[in-house]
Amino acid sequence: MQTKHTKESGIHEIWSRLKKNRVALISLFVIIFIALVAILAPILAPYSYDLQNTKHTLAGSSKEYLLGTDRLGRDILSRLIWGSRQSLQMGVIAIAISTFFGIILGAISGYYGGWTDNLIMRLLDIYQGIPMLLLTVTLAAVLGPSLRNAIIAIGIGMVPGTARLMRASILTVREMEYIEAAKSINASDARIILMHIIPNAIAPIIVNVTMGIGTCIMAGAALSFVGLGAQPPIPEWGAMISDARNYMRGHATLALYPGICIMITVLAFNLLGDGLRDALDPRLKS
Repeated sequence: MQTKHTKESGIHEIWSRLKKNRVALISLFVIIFIALVAILAPILAPYSYDLQNTKHTLAGSSKEYLLGTDRLGRDILSRLIWGSRQSLQMGVIAIAISTFFGIILGAISGYYGGWTDNLIMRLLDIYQGIPMLLLTVTLAAVLGPSLRNAIIAIGIGMVPGTARLMRASILTVREMEYIEAAKSINASDARIILMHIIPNAIAPIIVNVTMGIGTCIMAGAALSFVGLGAQPPIPEWGAMISDARNYMRGHATLALYPGICIMITVLAFNLLGDGLRDALDPRLKS
Protein backbone atom coordinates (compact mmCIF):
# COMPACT_ATOMS: atom_id res chain seq x y z
CA MET A 1 0.00 0.00 0.00
CA GLN A 2 1.19 3.51 -0.81
CA THR A 3 2.71 5.61 1.96
CA LYS A 4 1.64 9.17 2.67
CA HIS A 5 4.87 10.49 1.16
CA THR A 6 4.33 8.45 -2.01
CA LYS A 7 0.77 9.72 -2.38
CA GLU A 8 1.87 13.34 -1.89
CA SER A 9 4.64 12.98 -4.47
CA GLY A 10 2.15 11.37 -6.86
CA ILE A 11 -0.30 14.24 -6.46
CA HIS A 12 2.54 16.74 -6.95
CA GLU A 13 3.58 14.93 -10.14
CA ILE A 14 0.03 14.97 -11.48
CA TRP A 15 -0.32 18.67 -10.70
CA SER A 16 3.01 19.39 -12.41
CA ARG A 17 1.76 17.66 -15.56
CA LEU A 18 -1.57 19.42 -15.44
CA LYS A 19 0.12 22.81 -15.17
CA LYS A 20 1.94 22.14 -18.43
CA ASN A 21 -1.41 21.81 -20.20
CA ARG A 22 -2.44 25.45 -20.64
CA VAL A 23 -5.89 24.63 -22.02
CA ALA A 24 -6.71 22.41 -19.03
CA LEU A 25 -5.34 25.01 -16.61
CA ILE A 26 -7.43 27.78 -18.17
CA SER A 27 -10.46 25.48 -18.01
CA LEU A 28 -9.80 24.89 -14.31
CA PHE A 29 -9.73 28.64 -13.65
CA VAL A 30 -12.96 29.07 -15.65
CA ILE A 31 -14.66 26.38 -13.54
CA ILE A 32 -13.41 27.99 -10.32
CA PHE A 33 -14.75 31.34 -11.54
CA ILE A 34 -18.17 29.88 -12.36
CA ALA A 35 -18.28 28.12 -8.98
CA LEU A 36 -17.45 31.39 -7.19
CA VAL A 37 -20.18 33.17 -9.16
CA ALA A 38 -22.66 30.49 -8.09
CA ILE A 39 -21.60 30.69 -4.44
CA LEU A 40 -21.65 34.51 -4.37
CA ALA A 41 -24.85 34.86 -6.42
CA PRO A 42 -26.74 36.77 -3.67
CA ILE A 43 -23.91 39.32 -3.58
CA LEU A 44 -23.08 39.54 -7.30
CA ALA A 45 -26.59 39.56 -8.76
CA PRO A 46 -27.92 43.13 -9.17
CA TYR A 47 -31.51 41.98 -8.54
CA SER A 48 -33.43 39.00 -7.24
CA TYR A 49 -33.98 36.37 -9.93
CA ASP A 50 -37.79 36.69 -9.67
CA LEU A 51 -38.06 40.49 -9.40
CA GLN A 52 -40.41 41.69 -12.14
CA ASN A 53 -40.61 45.14 -13.71
CA THR A 54 -43.58 45.18 -16.08
CA LYS A 55 -42.59 48.62 -17.38
CA HIS A 56 -39.39 47.21 -18.88
CA THR A 57 -40.39 43.89 -20.47
CA LEU A 58 -38.12 42.59 -23.24
CA ALA A 59 -35.92 45.66 -22.80
CA GLY A 60 -32.50 45.84 -24.42
CA SER A 61 -29.16 46.45 -22.76
CA SER A 62 -29.01 49.54 -20.54
CA LYS A 63 -27.25 50.91 -17.46
CA GLU A 64 -30.05 49.58 -15.29
CA TYR A 65 -30.19 46.17 -17.00
CA LEU A 66 -26.81 45.31 -18.54
CA LEU A 67 -28.10 42.34 -20.55
CA GLY A 68 -31.70 43.48 -20.83
CA THR A 69 -34.86 41.91 -19.42
CA ASP A 70 -37.11 38.97 -20.29
CA ARG A 71 -40.83 38.85 -21.08
CA LEU A 72 -41.72 39.51 -17.44
CA GLY A 73 -39.24 42.32 -16.95
CA ARG A 74 -36.74 40.22 -14.97
CA ASP A 75 -33.05 41.11 -15.21
CA ILE A 76 -31.27 38.63 -17.50
CA LEU A 77 -27.86 39.10 -15.88
CA SER A 78 -29.25 38.36 -12.42
CA ARG A 79 -31.02 35.26 -13.66
CA LEU A 80 -27.85 34.03 -15.39
CA ILE A 81 -25.88 34.47 -12.17
CA TRP A 82 -28.51 32.70 -10.08
CA GLY A 83 -28.90 30.07 -12.81
CA SER A 84 -25.25 29.06 -12.44
CA ARG A 85 -26.21 27.66 -9.03
CA GLN A 86 -28.94 25.46 -10.44
CA SER A 87 -26.91 24.20 -13.40
CA LEU A 88 -23.81 23.39 -11.35
CA GLN A 89 -25.94 21.81 -8.65
CA MET A 90 -27.60 19.63 -11.28
CA GLY A 91 -24.27 18.56 -12.75
CA VAL A 92 -22.39 17.93 -9.51
CA ILE A 93 -25.14 16.14 -7.57
CA ALA A 94 -26.21 14.00 -10.53
CA ILE A 95 -22.66 12.84 -11.21
CA ALA A 96 -22.19 12.19 -7.47
CA ILE A 97 -25.23 9.90 -7.47
CA SER A 98 -24.08 7.98 -10.55
CA THR A 99 -20.50 7.73 -9.25
CA PHE A 100 -21.57 6.43 -5.85
CA PHE A 101 -23.74 3.63 -7.20
CA GLY A 102 -21.46 3.00 -10.18
CA ILE A 103 -18.42 2.48 -7.95
CA ILE A 104 -20.32 0.06 -5.72
CA LEU A 105 -21.66 -2.03 -8.61
CA GLY A 106 -18.39 -1.91 -10.54
CA ALA A 107 -16.31 -2.84 -7.48
CA ILE A 108 -18.50 -5.82 -6.59
CA SER A 109 -18.61 -7.01 -10.19
CA GLY A 110 -14.89 -6.58 -10.85
CA TYR A 111 -13.68 -8.03 -7.54
CA TYR A 112 -15.85 -11.13 -7.25
CA GLY A 113 -16.22 -12.01 -10.94
CA GLY A 114 -18.04 -15.23 -11.84
CA TRP A 115 -21.83 -15.32 -11.68
CA THR A 116 -21.93 -12.09 -9.70
CA ASP A 117 -20.09 -10.29 -12.50
CA ASN A 118 -22.30 -11.87 -15.16
CA LEU A 119 -25.51 -10.97 -13.34
CA ILE A 120 -24.55 -7.32 -12.79
CA MET A 121 -23.19 -6.88 -16.32
CA ARG A 122 -26.26 -8.42 -17.96
CA LEU A 123 -28.53 -6.15 -15.94
CA LEU A 124 -26.43 -3.18 -17.01
CA ASP A 125 -26.64 -4.37 -20.62
CA ILE A 126 -30.43 -4.22 -20.38
CA TYR A 127 -30.15 -0.85 -18.64
CA GLN A 128 -27.92 0.57 -21.38
CA GLY A 129 -30.21 -0.78 -24.07
CA ILE A 130 -32.49 2.15 -23.28
CA PRO A 131 -31.19 5.48 -24.69
CA MET A 132 -30.06 7.70 -21.82
CA LEU A 133 -32.17 10.68 -22.92
CA LEU A 134 -35.30 8.54 -23.19
CA LEU A 135 -34.57 6.97 -19.80
CA THR A 136 -34.02 10.29 -18.03
CA VAL A 137 -37.11 11.84 -19.61
CA THR A 138 -39.22 8.85 -18.57
CA LEU A 139 -37.87 8.85 -15.00
CA ALA A 140 -38.31 12.62 -14.68
CA ALA A 141 -41.89 12.36 -15.98
CA VAL A 142 -42.71 9.53 -13.56
CA LEU A 143 -41.14 11.30 -10.57
CA GLY A 144 -42.70 14.64 -11.47
CA PRO A 145 -41.28 17.85 -12.95
CA SER A 146 -38.81 19.44 -10.51
CA LEU A 147 -35.13 20.22 -10.23
CA ARG A 148 -34.62 17.52 -7.59
CA ASN A 149 -36.33 14.80 -9.62
CA ALA A 150 -34.39 15.80 -12.74
CA ILE A 151 -31.13 15.40 -10.81
CA ILE A 152 -32.19 11.94 -9.59
CA ALA A 153 -33.22 10.88 -13.11
CA ILE A 154 -29.92 12.00 -14.63
CA GLY A 155 -27.89 10.39 -11.85
CA ILE A 156 -29.66 7.05 -12.28
CA GLY A 157 -29.29 7.24 -16.05
CA MET A 158 -25.50 7.57 -15.86
CA VAL A 159 -24.86 4.68 -13.43
CA PRO A 160 -24.10 1.95 -16.05
CA GLY A 161 -21.25 3.85 -17.68
CA THR A 162 -19.55 4.53 -14.35
CA ALA A 163 -20.03 0.93 -13.19
CA ARG A 164 -18.45 -0.48 -16.35
CA LEU A 165 -15.51 1.89 -16.11
CA MET A 166 -14.94 0.97 -12.46
CA ARG A 167 -15.15 -2.75 -13.24
CA ALA A 168 -12.61 -2.44 -16.06
CA SER A 169 -10.25 -0.49 -13.81
CA ILE A 170 -10.55 -3.03 -10.98
CA LEU A 171 -9.81 -5.96 -13.29
CA THR A 172 -6.35 -4.46 -13.85
CA VAL A 173 -5.48 -4.22 -10.14
CA ARG A 174 -7.24 -7.10 -8.38
CA GLU A 175 -4.39 -9.53 -9.10
CA MET A 176 -1.65 -7.18 -7.90
CA GLU A 177 0.74 -8.22 -5.13
CA TYR A 178 -0.67 -5.90 -2.49
CA ILE A 179 -4.12 -7.45 -2.97
CA GLU A 180 -2.65 -10.93 -2.49
CA ALA A 181 -0.82 -9.66 0.62
CA ALA A 182 -4.07 -8.27 2.04
CA LYS A 183 -5.81 -11.61 1.41
CA SER A 184 -2.94 -13.50 3.06
CA ILE A 185 -3.52 -11.68 6.36
CA ASN A 186 -7.26 -12.52 6.19
CA ALA A 187 -8.40 -8.95 5.49
CA SER A 188 -12.13 -8.82 4.84
CA ASP A 189 -13.43 -8.35 1.29
CA ALA A 190 -14.96 -5.01 2.27
CA ARG A 191 -11.61 -3.76 3.60
CA ILE A 192 -9.73 -4.96 0.53
CA ILE A 193 -12.21 -3.26 -1.81
CA LEU A 194 -12.46 0.01 0.13
CA MET A 195 -8.85 0.39 1.31
CA HIS A 196 -6.81 -1.22 -1.47
CA ILE A 197 -8.70 -1.74 -4.72
CA ILE A 198 -10.83 1.39 -5.13
CA PRO A 199 -8.06 3.90 -4.21
CA ASN A 200 -5.75 2.30 -6.78
CA ALA A 201 -8.43 2.07 -9.48
CA ILE A 202 -9.99 5.50 -9.02
CA ALA A 203 -7.96 7.50 -11.58
CA PRO A 204 -10.28 6.80 -14.57
CA ILE A 205 -13.27 7.62 -12.37
CA ILE A 206 -11.83 11.07 -11.58
CA VAL A 207 -11.62 11.82 -15.29
CA ASN A 208 -15.11 10.39 -15.83
CA VAL A 209 -16.53 12.57 -13.04
CA THR A 210 -14.97 15.74 -14.47
CA MET A 211 -16.28 15.13 -17.96
CA GLY A 212 -19.55 13.70 -16.66
CA ILE A 213 -20.47 16.96 -14.94
CA GLY A 214 -20.66 18.63 -18.34
CA THR A 215 -22.83 15.80 -19.65
CA CYS A 216 -25.17 16.13 -16.66
CA ILE A 217 -25.44 19.90 -17.14
CA MET A 218 -26.41 19.34 -20.77
CA ALA A 219 -28.95 16.65 -19.81
CA GLY A 220 -30.37 18.91 -17.09
CA ALA A 221 -30.73 21.78 -19.54
CA ALA A 222 -32.54 19.44 -21.96
CA LEU A 223 -34.97 18.30 -19.25
CA SER A 224 -35.62 21.90 -18.18
CA PHE A 225 -36.15 22.87 -21.81
CA VAL A 226 -38.99 20.35 -22.17
CA GLY A 227 -40.48 21.34 -18.80
CA LEU A 228 -39.29 18.37 -16.72
CA GLY A 229 -36.47 20.12 -14.86
CA ALA A 230 -36.37 23.40 -12.96
CA GLN A 231 -39.81 24.97 -12.69
CA PRO A 232 -40.64 28.71 -12.87
CA PRO A 233 -39.53 31.05 -11.46
CA ILE A 234 -36.31 29.12 -10.66
CA PRO A 235 -33.63 30.35 -13.10
CA GLU A 236 -31.85 27.44 -14.77
CA TRP A 237 -30.04 28.00 -18.04
CA GLY A 238 -32.01 25.36 -19.95
CA ALA A 239 -35.29 26.69 -18.58
CA MET A 240 -34.27 30.20 -19.62
CA ILE A 241 -33.73 29.00 -23.20
CA SER A 242 -37.13 27.30 -23.12
CA ASP A 243 -38.75 30.49 -21.83
CA ALA A 244 -37.15 32.49 -24.65
CA ARG A 245 -38.01 30.21 -27.58
CA ASN A 246 -41.16 32.18 -28.53
CA TYR A 247 -39.22 35.44 -28.69
CA MET A 248 -36.11 34.37 -30.59
CA ARG A 249 -36.98 36.20 -33.81
CA GLY A 250 -36.98 39.63 -32.23
CA HIS A 251 -34.97 38.97 -29.06
CA ALA A 252 -32.44 36.25 -29.87
CA THR A 253 -30.18 37.25 -26.99
CA LEU A 254 -32.72 35.87 -24.50
CA ALA A 255 -31.69 32.37 -25.60
CA LEU A 256 -28.16 33.29 -26.68
CA TYR A 257 -26.88 34.32 -23.23
CA PRO A 258 -27.86 31.13 -21.33
CA GLY A 259 -26.75 29.06 -24.33
CA ILE A 260 -23.29 30.62 -24.16
CA CYS A 261 -23.15 29.95 -20.41
CA ILE A 262 -23.96 26.26 -20.98
CA MET A 263 -21.42 26.01 -23.80
CA ILE A 264 -18.57 27.61 -21.81
CA THR A 265 -19.27 25.53 -18.68
CA VAL A 266 -19.56 22.19 -20.48
CA LEU A 267 -16.50 22.94 -22.64
CA ALA A 268 -14.45 23.85 -19.56
CA PHE A 269 -15.31 20.59 -17.79
CA ASN A 270 -14.58 18.53 -20.92
CA LEU A 271 -11.22 20.21 -21.53
CA LEU A 272 -10.26 19.83 -17.88
CA GLY A 273 -11.21 16.14 -18.10
CA ASP A 274 -8.93 15.75 -21.14
CA GLY A 275 -6.11 17.40 -19.23
CA LEU A 276 -6.62 15.18 -16.19
CA ARG A 277 -6.66 12.09 -18.38
CA ASP A 278 -3.27 13.04 -19.80
CA ALA A 279 -1.88 13.92 -16.35
CA LEU A 280 -3.05 10.63 -14.83
CA ASP A 281 -1.87 8.44 -17.73
CA PRO A 282 0.95 6.28 -16.31
CA ARG A 283 2.47 5.89 -19.79
CA LEU A 284 3.50 9.55 -19.61
CA LYS A 285 5.74 8.95 -16.59
CA SER A 286 9.39 9.48 -17.33
